[in-house]
Amino acid sequence: MDLTKIVSISGRPGLYQIKSQAIGKIIVESVVDGKCSPAFARERMSSLEEISIFSTDDDRPLKEVFMMIHEKMGDKVDFDFKKASNDELREKFAFVMPDYDEEAVYPSDMKKVFQWYQMLNDKGLLDFTEKPENQEETPETPAEKAE
Repeated sequence: MDLTKIVSISGRPGLYQIKSQAIGKIIVESVVDGKCSPAFARERMSSLEEISIFSTDDDRPLKEVFMMIHEKMGDKVDFDFKKASNDELREKFAFVMPDYDEEAVYPSDMKKVFQWYQMLNDKGLLDFTEKPENQEETPETPAEKAE
């Protein structure tokens, strides 16, 4: 799952796909409505690949959290995250990611994660067939084969 070309732009709703680059700006396409627009260098953009969620151990990359949501809830988030109370958001997020840092991850962050997951999955932009980099199979060494 490659999230490098999907960005969140501060001050703009939704998510955007990077389509092309020019001097001082990039052309982005809204994931929601497909409209293209320029995004300038002065605007704060965050690639979803760079976003991580605080946990009690190491921070988890957003793509790993999306995989966890997919494993626990499937293709559709099983509740209305737009109308959910803060307690319900915390409960659902703990179900998906039990080790999240309760003091550092706010309900607004949880809502955004569920919203982004649903939006990207509905548009077919998430690929759950890949293994995360840290779970790749390693070939056996001759010593391991002999045991």
